[in-house]
Amino acid sequence: MTKARPFPSFKQFTQLLSRLVNLKEYSASILLFKDICNLGVSVDEYTMNVAINSYCLSNRADCGFSILALFFKRGSVPTVVTFNTLLKGLFREKKVAEAQELFTKIVREELCDLDVIIYGTVIDGLCKSGNTKLAVELLGVMEEGSCKPNINAYTMVIDALCKDRMMDSALNVFDRMSERGIAPDVVTCSALICGYCKTYPDVMIDNAVHLFRAMPVKGLNPNLVTYSSLLQGLFLSGRFSSALELFDELRGVGLKPNFHTYCVLLDGLCKNDRVEEALSLFDELKRKGENRHISYYSIIMDGLCKANRLDQARATFSELPCIGLEPNVVTYNILINGCCQNGLLDEAKDLFLKMERAGLLPDCVTYNIIVQGYLKSGEFDGAVTFLEQMSAKGFSQDSSTFTMMLQSTSPKLVS
Repeated sequence: MTKARPFPSFKQFTQLLSRLVNLKEYSASILLFKDICNLGVSVDEYTMNVAINSYCLSNRADCGFSILALFFKRGSVPTVVTFNTLLKGLFREKKVAEAQELFTKIVREELCDLDVIIYGTVIDGLCKSGNTKLAVELLGVMEEGSCKPNINAYTMVIDALCKDRMMDSALNVFDRMSERGIAPDVVTCSALICGYCKTYPDVMIDNAVHLFRAMPVKGLNPNLVTYSSLLQGLFLSGRFSSALELFDELRGVGLKPNFHTYCVLLDGLCKNDRVEEALSLFDELKRKGENRHISYYSIIMDGLCKANRLDQARATFSELPCIGLEPNVVTYNILINGCCQNGLLDEAKDLFLKMERAGLLPDCVTYNIIVQGYLKSGEFDGAVTFLEQMSAKGFSQDSSTFTMMLQSTSPKLVS
């Protein structure tokens, strides 16, 4: 395009630049921007913001800052859009400290007029990077300042607190939101329901059900996330029949179960001693061609192993190469544990070696399973050897392994 004659107009350059970004052709948009600059075409703030966005979406936020320097060099003033894009880029690359430093500088030096969007970017970045406490503090700053938080800001913080199993704090933020006249939306309610179900499923499941049933009264229709969260909570709290009724209701309102929903259902069936029903559902997924998820196989194998059906678990494991799926560490751990529980330590060790040959690194769970397998088989020396390997690789034994070690050594100590 830069070689075309007559020379394209600036408007045409800008339109193409935007189109490339929309097509996620970030490298091409960056090259075009460089060509525009090399040709001496005067770029405006919009074009420079598009270039910054392209760099940030390419995980090259540092190059985006070079465009920021171009703003000042050309006498242009960066806007809140400019800084918001850079902050998003830094959080995207997990450069949380740099993002915090930039935001502090923006506030301190009043580099732009802060709006609810840029605050939301920082709150979202802090929540997703595990800095929920800082996100709560920033929400408080917004509440006290001129730029008040909206439903999105509150929901992001509530969701993060629920995921951190801090339900009291989440409900406190929810109350603050309500006091300011902001009504919850479906995402807010779904976050709280998920929090109730994961934090204290036995105690708080009634709260989750009550909130779920209150949603339509408030004009809110539960979505697939809402249903899946409550479904998991009902299974965790032992309300098996209610869970199945909810699944039927989910389909009855026209929602189509997705990967996560089926994982919850398969896991719930297996953990409630309904392995046959889980296998029936799994076969149905196979017939539909919707079984190509390693998580489905891991859940089914775990259910089979715990139901003392190791042969079927092995057969399920052997299906994976046939459908182009690679077992992951979780899948191997399940089968290794099944072997150890059945006293098949040699087979478990063979699987351990096979996993390493496949390029998968054993994790702490793997080592603890093997150590417990040795102890269960009365091979104390083998357990010690594996413990030494664990320590050398930076892993630590869990409490159950430690207890088994003590139980295995106590007779020797007495003698």
